[in-house]
Amino acid sequence: MSTRLAVTGAGTVLSGDIAAPLVIGADTVVCDDGVITAVGSHEELSGLVESADQVLDAAGSTLAPGLIDSHCHVVLGDYTPRQKTVDFLASYVHGGITSVVSPGEIHAPGRPHSAAGVKALAIAARSCFENFRPGGMRVHAGAVILEPVLRPHDFAELQQAGVHLAKFGFGLYEDPATGAPQVRWAQEHGITVMCHSGGASIPGSKPITPEHLLELAPDVCGHINGGPTSLPDAGVDTIIEQTSMALQLVQAGNLRSSIRILRKAHDEGRLDRIVIGSDTPTGTGVMPLGVIKTVAELSSFSGVDPALVWAAASGNNARTWGLPAGFLRVGSAADLVVMDAPWGSTADDALGALRIGDIPGISAVVCGGEVRALLSRNTPRAARLASATPALAHLTATH
Repeated sequence: MSTRLAVTGAGTVLSGDIAAPLVIGADTVVCDDGVITAVGSHEELSGLVESADQVLDAAGSTLAPGLIDSHCHVVLGDYTPRQKTVDFLASYVHGGITSVVSPGEIHAPGRPHSAAGVKALAIAARSCFENFRPGGMRVHAGAVILEPVLRPHDFAELQQAGVHLAKFGFGLYEDPATGAPQVRWAQEHGITVMCHSGGASIPGSKPITPEHLLELAPDVCGHINGGPTSLPDAGVDTIIEQTSMALQLVQAGNLRSSIRILRKAHDEGRLDRIVIGSDTPTGTGVMPLGVIKTVAELSSFSGVDPALVWAAASGNNARTWGLPAGFLRVGSAADLVVMDAPWGSTADDALGALRIGDIPGISAVVCGGEVRALLSRNTPRAARLASATPALAHLTATH
């Protein structure tokens, strides 16, 4: 049965597109069966709004594509063994995160290193999360952890099973540079490769230097600002200037480094390469607000327009990993966030709050065209609150 959601009354609409981060003249979005089908003014779309099964009134606040956490350490199910926390992913939805990308299920206890084992773990994780959406979010799981035992036929098998993610940096390589064949074979089979960078993050892993990265040539330089230990400035600049890798900035990294990288990318016209993630749960902890906190920090300290930084945490991530969400435009998955300046802020709206480093208050989260959260239990209370018609009593309880 077809279902329609209309979101109306937005004061500002963010597109998620780094080239044009605002949707000028729009205050209404219509979603059918989990996909955005119309974006425009209420006057233009009034007929569609009237036929909607559910109407969400943004009350003059800001409407944006949901955040994508491009570095989230899932394992299996909504549980993290690293922090022994249950329902952490559902809690991340209350931080405006509507999709996450796994960098490999590296925190699985007893993680295997054999070819059969790493393939089985990737395929199982991907398959489980295909059938499970904690809190409504999409979990892009099953990143195969590259190991020296993997051969081209293994990547063909993974491709056939639908695995399209890989992570380099936690395999049993004596010298990380010798992993270049596995990186190439993965890429040849349509798999996007993220590579660890900087110092070692867990016992048994090895630092990945700029020289290693140049040799490996992954698609994404994971946590280039540190995970948690950053590469040296000169090495970072080499990666920025001499490669086309996506440049991932994470909450669980070095803030000074991330601000410098963002400013350099902005000044040199490379913002399309900036992607944002939390790199949690890790030793840093479980952080439902990890991505929106990063957006606030980068916006306030770097001077870069927060609408652009939001696009780096949504549309840039979607484009880099080929995801269905991340943009607020016709044809994209209907994953949306309604937010405003928090109570007590000196800012007038969500973008103003981000500009001064305040975390916006989230008053609604939509995943797959369904309202999944009202009155976020993790952000401050929004100055203006979204309301749903018909009422969603099960979502309107206070913190």
